[in-house]
Amino acid sequence: MSTSAAVHGLGEPSRWVRDWAHLVAAGGAVLDVASGAGRHARFFAALGHPVTAIDHDAAALGTLRNEPLVTPLAADLEGAAWPLSADAKFAAVVVTNYLHRPLFPDLLRSLAPGGVLVYETFAQGNESVGKPSNPAFLLAPGELLDRVRGQLRVIAFQDGFLAQPRPAYVQRICAILEAKRPDDLAQAAPPPCYELAG
Repeated sequence: MSTSAAVHGLGEPSRWVRDWAHLVAAGGAVLDVASGAGRHARFFAALGHPVTAIDHDAAALGTLRNEPLVTPLAADLEGAAWPLSADAKFAAVVVTNYLHRPLFPDLLRSLAPGGVLVYETFAQGNESVGKPSNPAFLLAPGELLDRVRGQLRVIAFQDGFLAQPRPAYVQRICAILEAKRPDDLAQAAPPPCYELAG
């Protein structure tokens, strides 16, 4: 068995991730969730971004030990608490080929103002062409849109069949946590309080 087959997360970065990387603030920190051996962590590090790569597979993360801008973090994403502090914020959160629905609130909370969520994974229909086929790991139609609605601005969304790099049904989104503009803050602020002169 080849190394790339034995360790997940090797190989070329996803085209979807590459297409939207330009939206990530220069030098901004990136969170690569379920990173495996870090194909996306390496990609963003090569662009000058410090990256936190989280995965349960310590052996896969071990392949990142010589990447100076990458901090590997072994963590159980499904059976333990979210491994990052509440104040850890990122210019981008990247997730590919992974779905654990209870993590969505943590992923969105991890975005800094202006931060970019780039998410791509398998969708319903994939059971007709291969693995994964378990409904627990397949997004329902429009599910990524529903997950970010009212919280992020959607830049791009796709839901359907791809023939390359292998036949698969996928759903993917690029969305941004818009930074509050000064005029938004002024509108959101409570009205000034005046004291009456006695």
